[in-house]
Amino acid sequence: MVVKGSQVTVIGAGIAGLAVARALALRGAEVTVLEQAPEIREVGAGLQITPNGHRILAALGLEAEAEREGTRAEAVELIDGETGGQVLKLDLLKQRPAQPFRFFHRADLVTLLAEGARAAGVEIRLLQKIEGVTLGQGRPRLRTAQGAEVEVDLLIGADGLHSKVREALCGKVAPFFTHQVAWRATLSAEPGIRPVAQVFMGEGRHVVSYPLRGGRQRNIVAVEERRRWAEESWSLTDDPLALRIAFEDFVPEVRGWLDRIERPNLWGLFRHPVAERWYGHGAAILGDAAHPTLPFLAQGANMALEDAWVLASTLSDAASPEEGLAAYQAARQARARRIVAAANANATNYHLSGVRRDLAHAGLKLLNRFAPATMLNRFDWLYSHDVTA
Repeated sequence: MVVKGSQVTVIGAGIAGLAVARALALRGAEVTVLEQAPEIREVGAGLQITPNGHRILAALGLEAEAEREGTRAEAVELIDGETGGQVLKLDLLKQRPAQPFRFFHRADLVTLLAEGARAAGVEIRLLQKIEGVTLGQGRPRLRTAQGAEVEVDLLIGADGLHSKVREALCGKVAPFFTHQVAWRATLSAEPGIRPVAQVFMGEGRHVVSYPLRGGRQRNIVAVEERRRWAEESWSLTDDPLALRIAFEDFVPEVRGWLDRIERPNLWGLFRHPVAERWYGHGAAILGDAAHPTLPFLAQGANMALEDAWVLASTLSDAASPEEGLAAYQAARQARARRIVAAANANATNYHLSGVRRDLAHAGLKLLNRFAPATMLNRFDWLYSHDVTA
């Protein structure tokens, strides 16, 4: 289709929405982003941009800003949470010197993308809560919280887990509670914090930590398996005592971090199926709206960036919007399924117990000693993938 001059409406000013808005605007589209919040902000804490995601930031012309705002990771360490012994180390600087892995505070990445979108001519309209989306009867139609109805030419749903656009395309699908919960928090970092992602593993639980904002903050995510149901929400808080009790037998270093957390955020972890339909009737979905993923492979933001670039590219290269949207789904759906499956598998691998845990850790220690690049090579399909090529 001829993107230049086309009018595109994006719901959601998160990572996916802002990235696709800039990508389309750079190709000449007139893009409006509708965001329900009163300001561009992002709840949450840290995230990781791996090489596959960083390539999109570079292609969007935001590489210098990403280098300024992100902290380059030197390594990933898997550690026995109860003994403190190292199980495996992925030396990212040594094994992948040309492929940057970076830690970001989510708010910093969203701000970077918002500034980039506005600089490309994108209009971001705040306080625009969309209550419903109707597809299949002429142009896509939006119903706002104020009761107004608006028709748009091309609609892109970057509206997250509870996407109205996905619901209009695919209907409602009940997610599956994994019986895992996650606590999130950020702390002021101690001097000399290393630019390393550490995963402390225990039976049925683990803790992830890495630095943010140039080493001024420490990001903490703690995950526990439990029977009690918890809501899938980014805004709930929990009693810090529950967090401390869950990891009371972990090493003093981890317990010291958790003792400093006064108001941890808590959210239940749910599995959502990858959407069967990503487009139709002049609309498309991307990011969490299309393929929510568990946070055990650090790919949520990276998948959103990949989606954004591919969607803009296929629309630009196709003869019609329908052809471009079909090419977008064809290019993305299988990869999304593979990444979601790999994240699900990591949840199991971090939480092993008994003999299985002993054998798995022994095998990883042998790899670490005699073939240290093996584990990272297993993920070349993920990190070396370049959707901008």
